[in-house]
Order: sequence, then C-alpha cells, then structure tokens
Amino acid sequence: MAYTKANYEDVESVGGGLHMLRDSLDCENLGVSVLECDPGWEGKPHDHADDGHEEVYVLVEGEATVSVDGESVDMSPGDAVRLPPDAERQIENGDAESTFVLAGAP
Repeated sequence: MAYTKANYEDVESVGGGLHMLRDSLDCENLGVSVLECDPGWEGKPHDHADDGHEEVYVLVEGEATVSVDGESVDMSPGDAVRLPPDAERQIENGDAESTFVLAGAP
C-alpha cells in the first residue's frame, strides 16, 4: 500500500488529550499528534535537544499561548510556530478549548 490512513479520534489519548498518530500511520521519521486542550490546561516545559526533533505546532481551533525559551507567542486559529530542538517550549491554553496539530522530525 502506498499510503496509510488513521483518524485521531480512534487513537487512545495520552494524558487525556494527546493523540499520537505516528504508529497508526506507520511513520518512519515524522511524528504527528493532535492535542485537545481543556480550558486552563498547561503542558509541561520541555525541549527535544537530546533527540534532535524540530517541531511545528499548528493551532486549529481556540486560542493559546506557546512559551518558547521564556517568550510568549500568542496563537490564534491558523497560526503555526516552528520550534528548534533545543528551545524549551510549553503550551498554555486559554479560557476555551483548543486543538493543535503537532508535527516533529529529526
């Protein structure tokens, strides 16, 4: 087969709202996830320096802030932010639900 298809709602979530699609899609290098955030939700600060993963966060719905090395980046639907591996990042959700598509690869 030349392609694989998966619906993120069919993938069991981690931590209540993170749907990791890498395995379901048989990705070799690219990680793709859908993150559904409840109002007021905050992710943990982290980076990917050890594994060399560059990431892109695309906000599909809602409003949120992504903290990148201590700098706040306000996000509206349709906004995307690229994060180099060594940048510390944290998603902070606003007062409404939001949905992100997260993609990363070495």
